[in-house]
Amino acid sequence: MKVELCTPNIGAEISNISLADAAQDPEMIAQIRVLWLKHKVLFFRDQDITPMDQQNFAAQFAALEPHPVAPSHPEADKLLMLYRNLDPNKQNMVEKISRENLWHADVTFKKAPPRGAVLRCELGPESGGDTIWSNMVMAYESLPDTIKQRIDGLYAKHDAEHAFFAQMPIADRHAMAAKNPVAEHPVVLIHPETGEKVLFVNSAFTTHFSNFYTFKDVRCGQDFKPEANNLLNYLISQAAIPEYQVRLKWRPNTVAMWDNLLCQHYAVADYGNAPRKMLRATLTGTPLN
Repeated sequence: MKVELCTPNIGAEISNISLADAAQDPEMIAQIRVLWLKHKVLFFRDQDITPMDQQNFAAQFAALEPHPVAPSHPEADKLLMLYRNLDPNKQNMVEKISRENLWHADVTFKKAPPRGAVLRCELGPESGGDTIWSNMVMAYESLPDTIKQRIDGLYAKHDAEHAFFAQMPIADRHAMAAKNPVAEHPVVLIHPETGEKVLFVNSAFTTHFSNFYTFKDVRCGQDFKPEANNLLNYLISQAAIPEYQVRLKWRPNTVAMWDNLLCQHYAVADYGNAPRKMLRATLTGTPLN
C-alpha cells in the first residue's frame, strides 16, 4: 500500500490496493484499520468492484446495518442507495432531493450511532458533487479552555423526527418518531478505540442540551434559553472551520471510508440535475453511554 496525506489534519489516500482482495487478507485489514483511526477518513481510487465486494470489505471492520428509514440495494442488502436525479422509468429509482448538504454525523439519533461508513461512487456529475469531512477531535482540541470547562459533563438530545418525518401526516409522523426515539449523547464523546475527546453535536440531529443549567449572569428566566441556544449553535458551527477539513472530488469507483464518531461530513449539492449514484455500507456502532 501507498499512503499519501490529503491535508495535515485529516484524510489520507491509499493506493496500490484492491478492496476486494483486501477483504480476504486479515493483515491488510488490520493495517487499514490503523490508518482509518489515525486519519479519520481514507480514500481509495479505481475500485472497480461489485456491490457485494464493497459489502464484504466493509463487513471486515464491524457488523453492517441497513439504514433505519431508507431502502437497501437489491444485490447487497446492507448497502444504502444514495441515488439522485435518476429517471425512475429507466433506472427504477425514485428521484429524491438531497438533504445531505449540511454538517452531520450519520444517524446520531440512535442510542448506538453507526461506527463508520464505506461509500462508493458508481456514477457522478462531470463537476461538483464533492464531499467534505471535518475532524471533530481537532474541533474539540481547539476550543477555548473556558468553553471546554462549560461543556464538560453536558449531554445533548439527538432526534430524527424533524429531519426525516416532518412532511408526513401527523399520525404517520408520530408513528415513525415512536420507532426512532430520541437519543442522548455526551457533548464531549470519548472515542471507544482511540480514547480521543470528540465534539459530538451536529446540525442535522442535535436539538438541545439535556442537562444545561446556569445561575451566573441570569437577570431573569428569559436569559436562560438564549445562553443554551447560543452555546449549542457555537459548538455546531465548529465543523465548518476549513482548517479541520478535507474535500474529495469523486470519480466513478472512488471509495471513501470514514469514522462516524471522529468526523462529520457535508455532501455538496452543487450539481443541479446531473445524475449521481452512491452506495454506502454502514458499520454498526455500540451505545455511547
